[in-house]
Amino acid sequence: MKKRVCMFVWNHFTNDARVLRECTALSETDQLVDLICIDNPNNKELPRYEEINPNFKVYRVKRYPDILLQLQRIFRMAPIFKIIGLLVSAYLTVMFPVVVIPLAVLLLLLLKTRMRVIWIRGTIFLRMIFMGLRKNYDIYHSNDLNTLLQGFICSKVRLKKRILIYDSHEVQTSRTGYNSRLYGIIERILIKRIDAMIVENHTRAKYNEDLYGFYPYVVYNYPDIHREDISEQLSLTQQLGLAEDEKILLYQGGIQTGRGLEKLIQAAQLFKEGTLVFIGDGKIKADLERMVDQMDLHHKVKFIPKVPLTELPKYTRNAYLGFQVLNNVCFNHYSASSNKLFEYIMSDVPVIACSFPEIKKVVEGDALGLCIDSHDSVSIAEGVNYLLDSQAEYQKMKDRCAAAKEKYNWTKEKVNFLNVYSSTKKYLA
Repeated sequence: MKKRVCMFVWNHFTNDARVLRECTALSETDQLVDLICIDNPNNKELPRYEEINPNFKVYRVKRYPDILLQLQRIFRMAPIFKIIGLLVSAYLTVMFPVVVIPLAVLLLLLLKTRMRVIWIRGTIFLRMIFMGLRKNYDIYHSNDLNTLLQGFICSKVRLKKRILIYDSHEVQTSRTGYNSRLYGIIERILIKRIDAMIVENHTRAKYNEDLYGFYPYVVYNYPDIHREDISEQLSLTQQLGLAEDEKILLYQGGIQTGRGLEKLIQAAQLFKEGTLVFIGDGKIKADLERMVDQMDLHHKVKFIPKVPLTELPKYTRNAYLGFQVLNNVCFNHYSASSNKLFEYIMSDVPVIACSFPEIKKVVEGDALGLCIDSHDSVSIAEGVNYLLDSQAEYQKMKDRCAAAKEKYNWTKEKVNFLNVYSSTKKYLA
C-alpha cells in the first residue's frame, strides 16, 4: 500500500539537491510525496505548485503576509493618496483614540526590522502547518531544525500515530549564524519525540550520540553519478575571455563566511599559473570582490553568478582542480562531508581540501587530491603549485576520481536512505 509522505524544507527548493534526491527516491518506490517549501515572490517564473512526477509534488507557501503586502502597496502609492490616507488616519485617531492608537503602535512595531522578520517567518511557519494538516499523511519528514516543529505539530495532533523523521543536514548546536542557545534547547526538547533521525556522516552521528544518547541513521550527501558525454560542458575560458589553455582553479558553492574564501584570494597571488574562478553567490561576495579590487587581482580572480544545479556539472568539468577549504569555525564545518567535494569527483576534478576528518578520509584515503591547512594562504598555494608542477601525479588523481565516482554516488547511497523508511513503517502497521 502506498504511503503518503509530507516533507518540509525551509527554502525555495530551487537548488536543494539533497532534498530533490530524497523525494525522487521515495517517489520511485511508489510513495506519494508532497514537498512543502517557500515561495519566492522575486522570481515570477517560480510556480507555487509543481508536479515533478506523478508521485512527487511541490507546494510553495506564500512568503509574505497579505497585510504586509497591502501596506507596501499603500506606501508606494502616489503622494495625493498618501496625503488622503494621513488625513483619514488623523481623523480616526481623534474620533476613536482608544482603538486607533494601540493599532497604530502595533503596526509600527510590526514594520520595524526585527519584528517584521518575526512576523514574516511566523506566517510561513503557520502556512506550512496548515498545508501539512490538509491531507491524511502517514509520514512527516522535517529537513533541518527550522522545520522540525512544523513536523512535530502535524504528526502529533492526529488521533492515529504518524511517523516523524528528522533529517538534520547541519549540526544545529554548533553552526555559523546559529549562535543562540535557543537552537540547542529546541532541538533537545523535540528530538525526544521523533521516530527516526538522519545525519550526513558518522562523525556527526557520534556527536549526536554524545549529545543525546542515540546513534542516528547516516545518509551521505553523495550526488547522482554523471553519465553524460564529458564533452558536454560550457566553456569557462570563452565566457571569461581567457586563453583556451588557461587552467581553471575552481570554487563552486555558497560564498559565505567561514569557508576560507578570503584565504583563497590571498593564495591566488602565489599561484604559478591559472585563474581562480568563483561560481556562486552569498553574503560575502561583495566583500570578496572589494578584496580583489584592493589587491589588484582581476587578472587572477573571476566571479560567475550561481548557476542551476542541472547546469553546474557542465561548468565543473572545465576545472583543473577544485577547492573545498572550510575553516574550523564550528563543529558543523569541522564535521562536514561536503557535497561540493563529491561534485568535483563526479567531474574527474582533483581537490585541494581542508584537513578535516570526513573530507580527509576521502581526499587522502582515495588519493584524489591534497589536504592542506585551510587557515593558511601559503599552504593553499603550495598545494596548488604542487598539482600544477606534478603532472604525472595530477593525472593519476584524475584517473582515481573516475574510479571513485562509482563509490561515492547516490545510486548506492539511496539504499541507506530507503532503509530508514523501511524501518519506520513497522510503526504504521
